[in-house]
Amino acid sequence: MYTIREGYAPFRHYQTWFRVCGDIDSGLTPLVVAHGGPGCTHDYVDAFRDIALSGRAVIHYDQLGNGRSTHLPQQPADFWQPALFLDELANLLLHLNIADNYALLGQSWGGMLGAEHAVTQPKGLKALIIANSPASMALWLQGAAKLRAQLPADVQQTLLAHEAAGTLDSAEYKAASAVFYQRHVCRLDPWPAEVRRTFDAMDADPTVYHAMNGPTEFHVIG
Repeated sequence: MYTIREGYAPFRHYQTWFRVCGDIDSGLTPLVVAHGGPGCTHDYVDAFRDIALSGRAVIHYDQLGNGRSTHLPQQPADFWQPALFLDELANLLLHLNIADNYALLGQSWGGMLGAEHAVTQPKGLKALIIANSPASMALWLQGAAKLRAQLPADVQQTLLAHEAAGTLDSAEYKAASAVFYQRHVCRLDPWPAEVRRTFDAMDADPTVYHAMNGPTEFHVIG
């Protein structure tokens, strides 16, 4: 077993929620986990918490605008920039007093964030794990287009019709999008509860996801 501590790191005028599993002062370099999106929550990568069973502390956090951190639905799209999240990450490291010794695991967008963080050559970064992250959004769009072209013809037609009409909130569009997600995002049926929690949170407040990505994983217009 391991201890669990939750809290909030003040960031500008906002609050970043975090959770520490294990002893941050164990002597082993703590691991910080950055979730994807942009606009997801920590929930779907929650399983990394059990690395704490090895004695290494694992730190999850919800990036600003998501999950248990401050939500800012009133902010314009240009507020949501990578620099904001880089500053937030640096602030969290300082708040937890681990800026001189930490490892960083970023999944999807979190890996892109981690790479941007790493190129600043922070002295305390001991290891960087980039998981399932695109090398560039241009390549991501090419790959997503190929996968989308493999969907059933009626699903593709439904997607195109609603994208042309701008009716992306319709139940029909969401159902067609779900076919892509079930094939290429999470193939488990039913989805695990932690994955469901992330998508429910994104549905409740899609501000960050829509601003920085777009309405779906394959219709990227953010």
